[in-house]
Amino acid sequence: MNIGSMVPKGNMMNTMCEITTDFELPVVSSGSRPLERRESEENWEVLLAAFLDSQDIRQTSRDTYYWGMVQYFRWIESSGRVMKGMTAADIMSFKSYLIKQKLSALTISSYLTAVRRFYAWTENTMLYPNIARSVRPPRGKKGFKKMHLNESEASELLTYLKAKSLRDYAIVNLILRTGLRTIEVIRADIGDIKHKRGRRILKVWGKGFDDKENFVILGDATWGPIQEYLNTRGKTRKDEPLFLTDGKGHRGARMSTRSVQYVCKEAMKSIGLDGHEYSAHSLRHTTAVLILKNGGDWQDVQRVLRHASPATSQIYTATIEEEVRLDRNPEGILDNVI
Repeated sequence: MNIGSMVPKGNMMNTMCEITTDFELPVVSSGSRPLERRESEENWEVLLAAFLDSQDIRQTSRDTYYWGMVQYFRWIESSGRVMKGMTAADIMSFKSYLIKQKLSALTISSYLTAVRRFYAWTENTMLYPNIARSVRPPRGKKGFKKMHLNESEASELLTYLKAKSLRDYAIVNLILRTGLRTIEVIRADIGDIKHKRGRRILKVWGKGFDDKENFVILGDATWGPIQEYLNTRGKTRKDEPLFLTDGKGHRGARMSTRSVQYVCKEAMKSIGLDGHEYSAHSLRHTTAVLILKNGGDWQDVQRVLRHASPATSQIYTATIEEEVRLDRNPEGILDNVI
């Protein structure tokens, strides 16, 4: 198995996976010939390509499955295993291997999801039994680990970016004021900016949804930097990404979640927020916390952050209670008493 030849060319998040093989890739769908077991065992590139072609998913999910399966194939190869002899116990060993690598629960979960989907496909195509059906992702700790920014830190962050990069300023300002996820930022097109009942909105491509039924409101403070950034691009089309890459060799393409995360992380590092607990998702937490601290309730948080479960939004109230507890410092009352 030649893993190197399976790596897609260019920016994987922006382009289709280009898998180099010496074979015509079979299309596994209704009416096409099934893969022969011998063919699949000898040509992993063909097997992976056929699996990805069979999945009716977004490109970002396709990329995630691709990398998850690459990790799985590399592990099979390095551990001396062979595909035809794999069992459910081997899948559990792969899970243990991922945990020992000290990967995040989210990363491990994404890899295991890819493996589960892969074996569901091999079972449907009668290549291999589904030995991954019972594997479950590791449990993550409840609540959220990422730190939010306080008002002064958020203002300092925006001031820094405003002087550094108009695009980056518009991105971070948008996330802070609307709580968008990085995936939602990169999926946004210019044509998603519309008006609803006199208010400017941005329709949101949420997690796993195609119908764009959610939206966030773009107030003047949010829209201003975006408009200024778009003006620098000259004439634009509605189907263009809202934010484009500006790096050498990749200028003018849709940004990836990784590039947005990098923008946010580097900006926070530049103002002294350099711990692992600060990330792009910290900005989304900041949106929730600042809404609560300034008169909103958990229902407002749920509407803005588009949480499916109210319980997720209510988690943030614990953060507010802790901050109030520290700010009021009732123990300090006794400093002048005894």
